[in-house]
This record gives sequence, structure tokens and C-alpha cells, in this order.
Amino acid sequence: MNGPTIAVVGGGRRTQLLLRVAAAAGERLPVTGVVTRRAEVGDRLTAQWGVPTFRTLDDLLAVGRPDLVVVAVPWPASPEVLRDVAARGLPVLGETPPAPDLDGLTALWADVGASGLVQVAEQYLLMPGHAARLAVVREGVIGEPTSVEVASTHLYHAVSMIRGFLGVGLDDVVVSGRDFSAPLVDPLGFDGWVPDARPEPRTTTLATLDYGGRHGVYDFVENQWWNPLRARRLVIRGSLGEVVDDEVTRLVGPTTPVTSPLSYRRTGIDMNLEGNDLVHVAFDGRVVYENPWVGSRLSEDDVGVASMLAAALAWARDEGAAPYPLAEACEDHAISLAIQESARTRQDVRVSGMPWAR
Repeated sequence: MNGPTIAVVGGGRRTQLLLRVAAAAGERLPVTGVVTRRAEVGDRLTAQWGVPTFRTLDDLLAVGRPDLVVVAVPWPASPEVLRDVAARGLPVLGETPPAPDLDGLTALWADVGASGLVQVAEQYLLMPGHAARLAVVREGVIGEPTSVEVASTHLYHAVSMIRGFLGVGLDDVVVSGRDFSAPLVDPLGFDGWVPDARPEPRTTTLATLDYGGRHGVYDFVENQWWNPLRARRLVIRGSLGEVVDDEVTRLVGPTTPVTSPLSYRRTGIDMNLEGNDLVHVAFDGRVVYENPWVGSRLSEDDVGVASMLAAALAWARDEGAAPYPLAEACEDHAISLAIQESARTRQDVRVSGMPWAR
């Protein structure tokens, strides 16, 4: 195989997403083969996306060795596939989370953690809005970040955002969570609109993540990804100001607090004929994020996925830093499991001394 190459293991919905994103990205994300055990699934993928498929990883490797293997299989199967790929010395990008439970995370780390071959596909901080906010925070515009509130996505994704904005690394944390139930109309889900939806009990999970001087707040209601009746919210507070969604407030003088927006340049609106894209995000008259996929017409979530794939491919070829190592993914899921345990038991749960944090 000439040039950078990506292989995918799996034939389900996630593989469909990866192939769709890779096709939109063109030659920058070249998928040269998919491993799926079922021939009929492979035939469908080949017909739809034009990629060759193989029944086993050995069959694919007989044709050529890819730079990066992306594992997109169900949770229970993922750890074994990650082990298999890493045992062959191949850089691998796994799905979130890398294992279903704490025992699985610990066992996977024991088997492949030291190899340095495993990254995990966490894309949220690579999405344009979050990437722009992170750039502003890392510039020190709001001083030292001290708290992050995420009401947007669930568990390990939200935890990755909290830890990323706070910059806490793999520090010990005390988690306190609670579940609450209330009626809510749920008119839109993964499978589409529900015209006759009626209010039904939906669970909201609230949790605090106490890092001792810095903290996170987790707020998620069932189906918040899809439900148009529940807005997303992100608040990052620092020693000199705060970011609330797309507004940044800080002091520019001893008695002068100023609020400035994060401004998105989007094309394809009204008479603009450049195509339907998000081009960049600016703050105070300067660009803090540029979309590397302009022309692809990818959604913001897809932009995050494409950026993670590109970063992992560069890492696999020794052309870039590790985008999201296995240790980070294990930590985020361990904390998300602690949120669930604390909400169930109504007791604090401490996450400390994890093997990947030593």
C-alpha cells in the first residue's frame, strides 16, 4: 500500500459513520479495507462505499499493512479486538469507551497499556465550538480555569470535556451523583420524529466532580443528544472571568468587565455561494479555530470525528502527537462509572490509584 492507510474492523453503524466521514474527507482519510465477519455485510459496504472487505484481520494484512486500524465493534467485543491488533504491533484507534466496566478497563490496561499502541476516538474537544473555547481558555483569557459545567452529552464524553477544560490530567477525584425523574416530551430520537409523543418519566443525572480546588458539574437528561426541548449548556469559570456557551466575559481593566462573543463564519447562508460550511471561529477580531475540513460539508460532530481520525493517523505515522491515549479514555470512563455508582448508591465515590494514572 502506498501513502497513509486506514483499516476498519466492524460492520455496524459506527463503521458506516466512519466510512461516510472518510468519503467526505477524500484522500486525506483513505480507508483501504474493512474487516467484517459476515459476507453479506461486507458486500453491502463495498457496494455503498467502494471499499474492499475481508472476513478476518489476517486476510486484510495479507494484502497490506495499514498505518492505523480503527476498531468499531460493540463494547463487549472491543477489548479483545484491541488486544489482537496491538499484539500484531499495529497502531489502533478504539471506540469509546475502550471496555464496558472497571474490571475490563483494568485488564485491558494491564495487557496493552505499556505498548503505547492504543488511542481512543474521543472527538468532543475537537468539535469546532469546543475547540474554540478550549483555545481561549488555554490562552489564559479567563485566568486559571476552576470549574466546568457540562449539560450536553453523557458520561465519558462529558467527563473528557470537564477534565480537558480544567486541565486536571489523571488527578484523583471525588464524585457525588444523584438521579431525578420528571415528565418530559421526547419528540425526536435516533430513529427519527415521534409525532404522538407524550410526556413520560425521564431521568436527569446531576453529579459533581471534586478535584480539590477545581470542580466539574455534570448535568444530563435522558436523550439530551436528540431532544430539541432541552438546550445544551457549557460554562467554564476561571479566576479572571468565564465562558458561557459562546460568550466570554473577563476584565480588561480594573473596573472594566467586557463580554465578547465567539463568532462563527458560516457559508451558504442567504446569497453566499461558497457552499454550506463552518469556516472558522473568531474571538476579539482574531481567528481561534479554523475548520480543516472546509468543502466537505461535514456537521460539527463529524468534523470532530474526522479530526480525530486525522490526528490518530498522523500519530500512527510518527507525524503527530497522541490525540487521546488509552490512559485518558480509561480515566474518563472510570469517572463516568463512578457517576453512575454514586447516583445509584447516593454515596460519594473516589476515583484514585488507577493503574493507568501511576
